[in-house]
Amino acid sequence: MKKIIIEGKNINNIETFYEEVNRVFMLHENWKIAQSLDAFNDMLYGSFGEIKGKEKIQLIWKDMVQNQKSLGFQTTLEFYQNKLKSPEIFNRKFVLSKIDELHNGVGLTFFEIVLEIIANHDNIILIKN
Repeated sequence: MKKIIIEGKNINNIETFYEEVNRVFMLHENWKIAQSLDAFNDMLYGSFGEIKGKEKIQLIWKDMVQNQKSLGFQTTLEFYQNKLKSPEIFNRKFVLSKIDELHNGVGLTFFEIVLEIIANHDNIILIKN
Protein backbone atom coordinates (compact mmCIF):
# COMPACT_ATOMS: atom_id res chain seq x y z
CA MET A 1 0.00 0.00 0.00
CA LYS A 2 1.36 3.39 -0.99
CA LYS A 3 2.00 5.85 1.85
CA ILE A 4 1.62 9.60 1.44
CA ILE A 5 2.64 11.88 4.31
CA ILE A 6 1.20 15.34 4.91
CA GLU A 7 3.52 17.38 7.12
CA GLY A 8 1.10 19.38 9.23
CA LYS A 9 3.93 21.61 10.47
CA ASN A 10 3.96 23.10 6.94
CA ILE A 11 0.30 24.14 7.19
CA ASN A 12 -0.65 27.43 8.86
CA ASN A 13 -3.59 28.56 6.72
CA ILE A 14 -5.53 27.62 3.59
CA GLU A 15 -2.78 28.79 1.23
CA THR A 16 -0.13 26.66 2.94
CA PHE A 17 -2.57 23.71 3.04
CA TYR A 18 -2.65 23.75 -0.77
CA GLU A 19 1.12 24.23 -0.95
CA GLU A 20 1.56 21.08 1.16
CA VAL A 21 -1.04 19.17 -0.85
CA ASN A 22 0.76 20.09 -4.07
CA ARG A 23 4.13 19.17 -2.55
CA VAL A 24 3.06 15.64 -1.65
CA PHE A 25 0.34 14.78 -4.16
CA MET A 26 1.59 16.57 -7.29
CA LEU A 27 5.27 15.69 -6.88
CA HIS A 28 5.70 14.20 -10.35
CA GLU A 29 3.37 16.55 -12.22
CA ASN A 30 4.50 19.69 -14.01
CA TRP A 31 1.50 21.64 -12.71
CA LYS A 32 -0.30 22.19 -9.41
CA ILE A 33 -3.93 22.02 -8.36
CA ALA A 34 -5.72 25.30 -7.73
CA GLN A 35 -6.74 26.46 -4.27
CA SER A 36 -10.09 24.76 -4.57
CA LEU A 37 -11.78 22.05 -2.53
CA ASP A 38 -13.25 20.71 -5.78
CA ALA A 39 -9.75 20.39 -7.23
CA PHE A 40 -8.56 18.66 -4.05
CA ASN A 41 -11.46 16.21 -4.28
CA ASP A 42 -10.82 15.57 -8.00
CA MET A 43 -7.16 14.85 -7.26
CA LEU A 44 -8.13 12.22 -4.68
CA TYR A 45 -10.05 10.32 -7.38
CA GLY A 46 -6.67 9.40 -8.86
CA SER A 47 -6.83 10.80 -12.37
CA PHE A 48 -3.64 12.78 -11.77
CA GLY A 49 -0.99 13.20 -9.11
CA GLU A 50 0.45 10.51 -6.84
CA ILE A 51 -2.77 8.48 -6.52
CA LYS A 52 -3.34 6.21 -9.52
CA GLY A 53 -6.98 5.32 -9.97
CA LYS A 54 -8.47 3.51 -6.98
CA GLU A 55 -5.16 2.25 -5.56
CA LYS A 56 -5.13 1.88 -1.78
CA ILE A 57 -3.43 4.78 -0.02
CA GLN A 58 -2.35 5.22 3.55
CA LEU A 59 -2.52 8.98 4.10
CA ILE A 60 -0.51 9.89 7.18
CA TRP A 61 -1.26 13.41 8.43
CA LYS A 62 1.35 14.52 10.95
CA ASP A 63 0.65 17.32 13.44
CA MET A 64 -3.03 17.12 12.60
CA VAL A 65 -4.11 18.67 15.92
CA GLN A 66 -2.22 21.86 15.00
CA ASN A 67 -4.04 21.97 11.67
CA GLN A 68 -7.42 21.52 13.29
CA LYS A 69 -6.84 24.96 14.81
CA SER A 70 -5.02 26.61 11.88
CA LEU A 71 -7.83 25.54 9.51
CA GLY A 72 -10.55 26.03 12.10
CA PHE A 73 -13.32 28.51 12.84
CA GLN A 74 -11.48 31.81 12.28
CA THR A 75 -9.78 30.66 9.08
CA THR A 76 -13.07 29.31 7.76
CA LEU A 77 -14.91 32.52 8.60
CA GLU A 78 -12.28 34.55 6.72
CA PHE A 79 -12.49 32.06 3.82
CA TYR A 80 -16.23 32.74 3.47
CA GLN A 81 -15.90 36.49 4.08
CA ASN A 82 -13.39 36.69 1.23
CA LYS A 83 -15.91 35.02 -1.07
CA LEU A 84 -18.36 37.84 -0.30
CA LYS A 85 -15.89 40.24 -1.94
CA SER A 86 -16.57 38.56 -5.31
CA PRO A 87 -20.38 38.39 -5.62
CA GLU A 88 -20.05 37.98 -9.39
CA ILE A 89 -18.35 34.62 -8.78
CA PHE A 90 -19.85 33.31 -5.53
CA ASN A 91 -23.49 32.95 -4.48
CA ARG A 92 -23.86 35.56 -1.74
CA LYS A 93 -26.92 33.94 -0.15
CA PHE A 94 -25.17 30.55 0.04
CA VAL A 95 -21.99 32.06 1.53
CA LEU A 96 -23.99 34.01 4.13
CA SER A 97 -25.80 30.80 5.09
CA LYS A 98 -22.41 29.10 5.61
CA ILE A 99 -21.29 31.99 7.84
CA ASP A 100 -24.53 31.71 9.85
CA GLU A 101 -24.00 27.96 10.24
CA LEU A 102 -20.49 28.58 11.56
CA HIS A 103 -21.71 31.15 14.09
CA ASN A 104 -24.49 28.80 15.20
CA GLY A 105 -22.06 25.94 15.78
CA VAL A 106 -23.48 23.68 13.08
CA GLY A 107 -21.23 24.62 10.17
CA LEU A 108 -18.11 22.71 9.20
CA THR A 109 -14.70 24.31 9.43
CA PHE A 110 -12.33 24.15 6.46
CA PHE A 111 -10.45 21.41 8.33
CA GLU A 112 -13.64 19.39 8.82
CA ILE A 113 -14.58 19.82 5.16
CA VAL A 114 -11.16 18.47 4.12
CA LEU A 115 -11.61 15.45 6.43
CA GLU A 116 -15.08 14.85 4.99
CA ILE A 117 -13.70 14.93 1.44
CA ILE A 118 -10.96 12.45 2.34
CA ALA A 119 -13.49 10.15 4.06
CA ASN A 120 -15.54 10.00 0.85
CA HIS A 121 -12.69 8.13 -0.87
CA ASP A 122 -12.86 4.47 0.19
CA ASN A 123 -9.38 3.73 -1.10
CA ILE A 124 -7.78 6.26 1.28
CA ILE A 125 -7.07 5.31 4.87
CA LEU A 126 -6.36 8.41 6.94
CA ILE A 127 -3.85 7.96 9.74
CA LYS A 128 -4.06 10.83 12.23
CA ASN A 129 -0.59 11.34 13.60
